[in-house]
Amino acid sequence: MKIKNPKPVKRRLLNAYVVSTLSITLVLFLVGLLTFLLFNARYLNQYIRESIGFTLVLNEEVREVDLLQLQKMLSAQAEVKTATYIDVEEAGKRLREELGEDFISFLGYNPLSATIDVKLYADYTHNDSLAKLETKFLDFPFVEEVYYQRNLVNLINENSDKLGFIIGGLATIMLLIFVALINNTIRLSVYSKRFIINTMQLVGATRGFIRKPFVSSGVLHGLFGGLIANFFLILVIINYNKHFHEIINYSMPDLLAVVFVIVVITGISLSWISTTLAVNKFLRLRYDELFY
Repeated sequence: MKIKNPKPVKRRLLNAYVVSTLSITLVLFLVGLLTFLLFNARYLNQYIRESIGFTLVLNEEVREVDLLQLQKMLSAQAEVKTATYIDVEEAGKRLREELGEDFISFLGYNPLSATIDVKLYADYTHNDSLAKLETKFLDFPFVEEVYYQRNLVNLINENSDKLGFIIGGLATIMLLIFVALINNTIRLSVYSKRFIINTMQLVGATRGFIRKPFVSSGVLHGLFGGLIANFFLILVIINYNKHFHEIINYSMPDLLAVVFVIVVITGISLSWISTTLAVNKFLRLRYDELFY
């Protein structure tokens, strides 16, 4: 006749299994979120750099035909991402919104000139490239003046490498913390069954036979934790897509797939390694050492 375990024991085992899986899920969720942000760091850097651009002030004699030709010339440049024409009325409207008052009524006329806003690709936003482009754009017909935010460009270029180093260092520290958390969670789970391991040794079970169910259970913990973590990652990405779609690239299914695979593989690998190390430790201990 098969002997059934008491319900309280079953309940404790179930609670331990659920707590262990949830702990691993939480850590893997943070791993996935960190990985997703790291992969988007380059996209964010590109987004910031491509917000840099030139403003080309046009003379008053430019005609519509000349303007269209100038825009085509600018758009044909390898460095130029977009070239947007802003007429005098639009320039006045924008400045009026920025100042919060109608300066045209105060002055009696609109002192602004028509301009073309030129946005560049990220690879051409370094100081030396911008200096060459400034000289190049000044040679274009009907362009009286070229300016850009030099202080902002210098600040971005100076801090870009520093920021990358800081992000990489913080990511490394966080990953080490995540590994330690998963390892401690699994060690505690195995620690609670150390006497079972010792009993199996006393009845003659081999180390491989004892280790197998623990490793299988640990791998399942990691697999389920990774799948649940990916589910919550999808919810976060969907909910915050509208808020951060300009600075975080959500439109790359390959990137998301890579992140999800990394989360699952990380959960399985860390669970397998941590469980193996923890079981091996208790296999080497004597019975009296299990109480410490």
